[in-house]
Amino acid sequence: VQLQASGGGLAQPGGSLSLSCAASRRIFTFKVMGWYRQAPENQRQLVARVTGGGSTYYADSVKGRFAISRDGAKNTVNLRMNNLKPEDTAVYYCYGFLGKDYWGQGTQVTVSS
Repeated sequence: VQLQASGGGLAQPGGSLSLSCAASRRIFTFKVMGWYRQAPENQRQLVARVTGGGSTYYADSVKGRFAISRDGAKNTVNLRMNNLKPEDTAVYYCYGFLGKDYWGQGTQVTVSS
């Protein structure tokens, strides 16, 4: 199983970015898929996840600003990030659980004026 993350980049505070995670297996077969992030000198932390049944969870720090979604046609799990803050700067990792943990490569998100 492979997960391929894309998107990210540089945004100004208050701006928006989108991340996409393409899976080599049907996304609806995963028990859970989501996004983690890791800032320098910090531990990797959960940002948002969606279960196979469609239930979502968001970290308190991103509630109301980020939205996770699944696109069955493109077989991707997406993270829309609005009202970005400098503290959102991190490397973002796509994650999926299908019998075991799978990770995509990280994609950098930088929020700076």
